[in-house]
Amino acid sequence: MNQFKMTNNVFIINQKVLCSKRFLNIIILLLMFTSGLLYAQEAKTITESKNELDVFWAEMSRSVIEGDFINLTAAYHPDAVLVSGVKEASYPISKAFDEWKQGLLDTKRGKMKASVTFRFTQRLHDENTAHETGIYHYISNPEQGQPRDHYVHFEMLLVKQNGWKLLMEYQKGPATEEEWDAADSILDHTF
Repeated sequence: MNQFKMTNNVFIINQKVLCSKRFLNIIILLLMFTSGLLYAQEAKTITESKNELDVFWAEMSRSVIEGDFINLTAAYHPDAVLVSGVKEASYPISKAFDEWKQGLLDTKRGKMKASVTFRFTQRLHDENTAHETGIYHYISNPEQGQPRDHYVHFEMLLVKQNGWKLLMEYQKGPATEEEWDAADSILDHTF
């Protein structure tokens, strides 16, 4: 049977000295300090990830404004999926690229003006994954034809593989201008 007692600030079990109370306090302080450093490092990593994601969304906006089809498609993972709530469909992003290409080329040639801005209502991420939720505002104004002005609820799933890549774009459905105004403008890129 183990006998535990403390004598003269020393823990003793079965007549063996384990450690002093002072030594035990030092160990506890070191553990607390180490966990604090780990938490600070994690917070720094998450802040760096958010900053990188901010740059990612700014590049997405720039790509649409400039009609940069190559840069826009490079922002997506090769196996990315587009989910459309309006169409009630899910399909490879390559099919969406086919639909978007002409508009981007027209923008690049000056035949159309387009822009997209993002506002986020929730941003969940670590150093290698992200789930971003919010509303985007897309405007297109072709030389010939009617301007289009859309607010769309979205969810985006991203992975960090040689930079951030969109793995899933879920265009949930239409949003209102009031919802846009109410959304937290964490990131509102207008160039």
